[in-house]
Amino acid sequence: MQQGGRRRVLVVDDELTIATSVAARLRAEGFEVHLAHDGPSAVDSAARHQPDLVVLDVMLPGYDGLEVCRRIQAKRSVPVLMLTARDAETDLLVGLAVGADDYLTKPFSIRELAARVHALLRRVERAERAQAERTDERIVLGDLEIDQAERRVSRAGQPAHLTPTEFDLLVHLADRPRAVQHREVLLAQVWGWADSSAGTGTRTVDSHIKALRRKLGADLIRTVHGVGYALEVQQ
Repeated sequence: MQQGGRRRVLVVDDELTIATSVAARLRAEGFEVHLAHDGPSAVDSAARHQPDLVVLDVMLPGYDGLEVCRRIQAKRSVPVLMLTARDAETDLLVGLAVGADDYLTKPFSIRELAARVHALLRRVERAERAQAERTDERIVLGDLEIDQAERRVSRAGQPAHLTPTEFDLLVHLADRPRAVQHREVLLAQVWGWADSSAGTGTRTVDSHIKALRRKLGADLIRTVHGVGYALEVQQ
């Protein structure tokens, strides 16, 4: 996160009406906004402008948003808000797997998108402060090891590559092992959502939990139907 000055957002969408509307709203809220309308120019713009956050459409000419996200994250970790016209769970999971932090399904309200942008940036700032305060803290629960200083995770000695949001979610669950964490609480405390009642919000949590299970084992996190999730400690 850049210190001082306006925070930079890169908006990537080949639908000019959507891109200009999003850019206008974010500029009105004080952001410096850069635009790109295809995959190659998005990767180039991210490299040149070093944005604090990327709003990224999945369907793009050149190469798609998933490939753009993969290339951007390979160079530099940056929060990504995915936009998709599709609501297929597979698409959402793939987006999370390549480093997206959140998603909105089209059509969406510009107001909600702006709120998500603010929430993502607040979460990144909280994570940076927490990391500075926990430089020597390690969490060891059974065969799960979490190094908060280096933001590394391993299970049974095998390292797992987690996205920033996946890491923060895992740490939050690990702070209270076996305790059931409500989806709404997770949205508020991990994502920083002020209004956590939206259906897309609960799907965001569910999708990230599925990504954690895929990377760390299906037995690590228990589902409490209609409520939320709990981290299971294996002794």
